[in-house]
Amino acid sequence: MANYRRGRINDAVAQELAIALREVREPKVIDNFVSITRAEVAPDLRNATVYFSCMGDSKEALEGLKKCTGMLRHHLAVTLNLRITPELRFIKDGSIEHGAKIAKFLEQIKSEQEE
Repeated sequence: MANYRRGRINDAVAQELAIALREVREPKVIDNFVSITRAEVAPDLRNATVYFSCMGDSKEALEGLKKCTGMLRHHLAVTLNLRITPELRFIKDGSIEHGAKIAKFLEQIKSEQEE
């Protein structure tokens, strides 16, 4: 499969999962403000790794996402025209916290240079 097609599928899966999260009624997902950052679908379209970020407890959010995996897969099957609906695997995305930490360090350096 061409890389540009896989890239479009990755973007479509991430976008549709973000829309589907609005309909989730699982308290562990709602209370932790979960958002989908990106998705990577395997070349055979059987598996997808979904990266998420949350404001609360990431372990609790992961449990909630695992509980509603069936509903999320059903949403993907209905909305995306794929031959195979991928199995979803959720992983906590630490890039937002990493970026915030770098921004904090840069702010400290800037304040030290001004003094």
